[in-house]
Amino acid sequence: MSTWQELLRQRSITSIEALAERFGEEHFPPAHRQRLRRVVDNFEFRISPAMVDLIKSPDDPILHQYVPTIQELEVVDGMVDSLEEDRDSPVPNITHRYPDRALFLVSPVCASYCRFCTRRRKVGDPEKIPMSQFESAFGYLEAHSEIRDVIMSGGDPLMLSDRRLEVILARLRSIKHIEIIRIGSRVPCHLPERITPELCDTLRKFHPLFINTHFNHPDELTPAAVAGLGMLADAGIPLGCQTVLLKGINDTPEVMVRLMQRLLMARVRPYYIYMADQVAGAEHFRTTVETGLKIMKALRGWTSGLANPHFVIDAPGGGGKVPLLPEYVESFSEDEVVFRNFRGERYVYRQPRGPAAPRKRMSDPEYLFQPSLEIPVRAKRKAARRKLA
Repeated sequence: MSTWQELLRQRSITSIEALAERFGEEHFPPAHRQRLRRVVDNFEFRISPAMVDLIKSPDDPILHQYVPTIQELEVVDGMVDSLEEDRDSPVPNITHRYPDRALFLVSPVCASYCRFCTRRRKVGDPEKIPMSQFESAFGYLEAHSEIRDVIMSGGDPLMLSDRRLEVILARLRSIKHIEIIRIGSRVPCHLPERITPELCDTLRKFHPLFINTHFNHPDELTPAAVAGLGMLADAGIPLGCQTVLLKGINDTPEVMVRLMQRLLMARVRPYYIYMADQVAGAEHFRTTVETGLKIMKALRGWTSGLANPHFVIDAPGGGGKVPLLPEYVESFSEDEVVFRNFRGERYVYRQPRGPAAPRKRMSDPEYLFQPSLEIPVRAKRKAARRKLA
């Protein structure tokens, strides 16, 4: 039996010529191939065996996620680093944007390369996600006691060997203030053969450990993918899914509702639906925010609350994730709140009666509470000593 590494090496599609041979020369005419090679030069290209087997036709929504197109050369308002991750990177491989958590890039490679990738400026390039500089990343995490949650990403962390994964996880677990470890991975979708009993035995040593996987279409939940997810769940790993809203792939309520339902059946809790980022080279994947809100309306109330993820925009320029919801509230007053339910029917909720302080407005500070992290006392004392010196 082939190992997952051999399977990936022997059966993946990695060239324009192999694409044409598999899906038809007419879809990749020689006149366009030179420009397509320019696209591949800009961003790594590979379609894993599981995705190759899943593609039914050149119009398949699965194919559009992975096949290079000339549209990638057309940049209108896309940005190379649309989320400003590099600006918030104090040392190589670390992005520290949120108060109590940090992103840790541990692998430069993926089983398949998504053409809409936010990190396409560096994914696939080991010089831009350098595995030789982990020590500075660990040093930063050790020095910042406010970080309690580390998200391992890349590339795809599960493309690392079991041994290397164990070394990284053990080092993270040795840092006392790190409580939660998360892994972001498309391997359960792209390369389910990677999910082995040995991998699960390695991961289960480091609980609490969570995996957020990434499925964009219900067809991706193949029997092999579902079996791999089941192995991870049986290892005690809570599973979530981060889906990207993609034009022509999953931008209808019917497709997205079915995806969320099938994820639950595979023991995966839908976590986020992201608007596609404003990344250069991937603008043709973007649809409208109104489309996303329409999908959320089709989920809320019409299917299980467990199947309702957060719909978010990761704010361009590094503002972080901003949740969006359809409007259900029509009006507020001191006496009542008027709103509509998922069917569009109007209801009234009476506000509590009796003596009370003046009613706060939604713009008042207590509604805009923003937690802040206090500088530890020892840090304050050190700062004071530096000033006196």
